[in-house]
Amino acid sequence: MLRSITIGDLLDETAGRFPEREAVVYKERGIRYSFAEFQTICNQAARGFLSLGINPGENIAIWATNVPEWVISQFSTAKMGGVLVTVNTSYRVHELEYLLRQSESTTLLLIDSYRDASYLEMIREICPELDACEPGQLRSERLPHLRNVIFLGEERQPGMFLWSDLLERGAQVSDEERIRRQQSLHPDDVINMQYTSGTTGFPKGVMLSHNNIVNNAIKVAECQRLNETDRVCIPVPFFHCFGCVMGTLACVATGATMVPVISFDPEIVLDAVEAERCTALYGVPTMFIAELNHASFAGRDLTSLRTGIMAGSPCPIEVMKNVVEKMGIRQITIAYGQTESSPVITQTRPDDSIERRVTTVGRAHDGVEVKIIDPATGDTLPAGVQGELCTRGYLVMKGYYNMPEQTARVIDHEGWLHTGDLAMVDEEGFFRITGRLKDMIIRGGENIYPREIEEFLYTHPQVLDVQVVGVPDAKYGEQVLACIKVKPGEELTEQDILTYCEGKIARYKVPRFIQFVTEYPMTASGKIQKFKLREQAIERFGLETGKDFTTA
Repeated sequence: MLRSITIGDLLDETAGRFPEREAVVYKERGIRYSFAEFQTICNQAARGFLSLGINPGENIAIWATNVPEWVISQFSTAKMGGVLVTVNTSYRVHELEYLLRQSESTTLLLIDSYRDASYLEMIREICPELDACEPGQLRSERLPHLRNVIFLGEERQPGMFLWSDLLERGAQVSDEERIRRQQSLHPDDVINMQYTSGTTGFPKGVMLSHNNIVNNAIKVAECQRLNETDRVCIPVPFFHCFGCVMGTLACVATGATMVPVISFDPEIVLDAVEAERCTALYGVPTMFIAELNHASFAGRDLTSLRTGIMAGSPCPIEVMKNVVEKMGIRQITIAYGQTESSPVITQTRPDDSIERRVTTVGRAHDGVEVKIIDPATGDTLPAGVQGELCTRGYLVMKGYYNMPEQTARVIDHEGWLHTGDLAMVDEEGFFRITGRLKDMIIRGGENIYPREIEEFLYTHPQVLDVQVVGVPDAKYGEQVLACIKVKPGEELTEQDILTYCEGKIARYKVPRFIQFVTEYPMTASGKIQKFKLREQAIERFGLETGKDFTTA
């Protein structure tokens, strides 16, 4: 049974049912909000956004780790109709400028820095006008839509509001005005936008509605049997659907407690699970591997753990066995999907065998249609035959922002979303992902799109041509290989390329392997054979082919 409700109304409903239960716990910050308290601060922030003159459907970007302001922004923008545009924390200047410009975001929330990257320096590089403008009065040459920049910190920054300013401004707007705005919203309105490169080209803004993500969150929760007694540790980033749909929204849908980790660290995750008696834990396989192999793991009391989700990339069998046996997460589930499907299409259930959980990605969620088609003819294929996985139902995105042609390429006239993933289904309805039509690279749960890196490396003045492919890696699943042709008469080293990438593209996109070539393997018709580049690299660098570990 699907629900037709906005995110703001869903929070109000849950706060009414469980006002005293803990909604959010930040062990690192000493923050604990009951659902009643969380509802109050979200209402206050919603009034603050209204005070900035933000209209329904206006895009509000957030560039931050899993800080408390992130989850408050998620629910407060949903209450006043702003579309939350999530920004990958690893982005650099090139990617940030593209996203803010393409999304036409009028407001940006950001923290000061992450790892070795200064977010403040990067936004000032793009918008030097910040230094001389009043908060809310930005007029940027490179980002003509951007007006408001809100700093999620305590030190005042030129041209920016502080988060505390936003909360204080909420007093200028009556709660009656906020309620009117919230009641004017429709469950079918777009409320969240996440950027993904899809099959080709630069990132596209995936438009997701209240209906899309509320119902997906509910289905994800049902597969784990979550309820108001559960406490979910969320170390996966909020900027992915894994964090903000399967994580925070699933908790609000059920009354479970959110226990976010601001930035992944295996020791902090283990501390949070142990201290807060978490019953569920989320992560990509590399996160679980790091936790299992942490020096302090052996002495931990993790007996509270019951369920959770492993997703983002295929799970090696031995890792799953260790999660079940050593961490005690006997009802851990595997989920598969993509941002365009809100995100989960299929998921295992707690009573599925461990074999099912490592060799398949489970069965389709209730209320979701899935079929396997012949990519060449479009015909539906029988069980046991490999083809492209397509899905239809409430979960299919509204489309790519301002990109109707790209939308039409992935959603056909019958409403089927073509995932680009190769799969097969058995007689009992369990799906197995067998490959990709597209050449996307999945490194440790991060989707990497070769053309985006190729387009960037083409800007190097000494690069003649570049082809990017994924090569196998035992730890991350895949790594990035760049095969580069240098312009005649020029010389380039591996370090030259790495230096050029530094600070301009996200670290996880920087090629792990660089190979300088004079020719590419070609077909008779002149097409480059990327699979041969991959095979050559496996042999040259002595890489694991994946034959030694089995995944779904």
